[in-house]
Amino acid sequence: MRWTSGRRSENVEDRRGVRVTRGIMGGGIGTIILVLVALYFGVDPSMLLNLGTTRESGVPTGSVSQERPAEENRMADFVSVVLADTEDTWHELFRRSGKTYQEPKLVLFSDAVDSACGYAQSAMGPFYCSRDNKVYIDLQFYRDLQDRFHAPGEFAQAYVIAHEIGHHVQHLLGISDKVHAMQQNTDKATANNLSVRLELQADCFAGIWGHHADRSRNIVESGDIEAALRAAGSIGDDRIQKQSQGYVVPESFTHGSSEQRVRWFKRGIETGDFAQCNTFKTGSL
Repeated sequence: MRWTSGRRSENVEDRRGVRVTRGIMGGGIGTIILVLVALYFGVDPSMLLNLGTTRESGVPTGSVSQERPAEENRMADFVSVVLADTEDTWHELFRRSGKTYQEPKLVLFSDAVDSACGYAQSAMGPFYCSRDNKVYIDLQFYRDLQDRFHAPGEFAQAYVIAHEIGHHVQHLLGISDKVHAMQQNTDKATANNLSVRLELQADCFAGIWGHHADRSRNIVESGDIEAALRAAGSIGDDRIQKQSQGYVVPESFTHGSSEQRVRWFKRGIETGDFAQCNTFKTGSL
């Protein structure tokens, strides 16, 4: 992926090295397992986590250029460039439709973080919190993406950010709020299906970013799209459930199968068409 000459975003909030302690809360190990399986790319962790008191100590680093291992600094720099690229892309797409794009913040953290959606551990993976319009990511996840999920490559890593920004776009358009309201008044199976549709749309939106970013700034190199497709496939509910519990329960899916995630990301990156991402108007996902 061609990124080193790209613009750096001013919306990165660096909390790496800030220690977070957690008050006594309910949930225990069962909640952690549920989060690992169902919210690896979560939209709003507060829906499953019991909120309680947290405390942060230490001095926020505030900049991605602090003295750290070279590899980690390079990854933080990469995240800043990808975030800036999503800003440029969505500003233009919103402008074309007569809307104004509001830029989110991206928080880098280590091990655990206190967000407006509650306390979160890095094992949850990256997530978007609509209560503070921030994306949260521990850079350790990228090592997991390569080692645990066998999806290396910079464009695969960019897909992770673009997916979470897709959730921010859903929030700005009022889509996620409508879905969450519907989930409060329906049965579990229907609520899960709505969650799957929300996640697959975010995958499609990530593809839309890739399509327009490449056309405008020529960022995609040979093999990049394949790497992103591998990443999308590696985090399907079926694959994560198989790894974590040894069997698959399709009716419990909240993010979609590997095949579905690949299909919708591919649709977005191939067409670049917002209308192609309406996962709520199709009978077959």
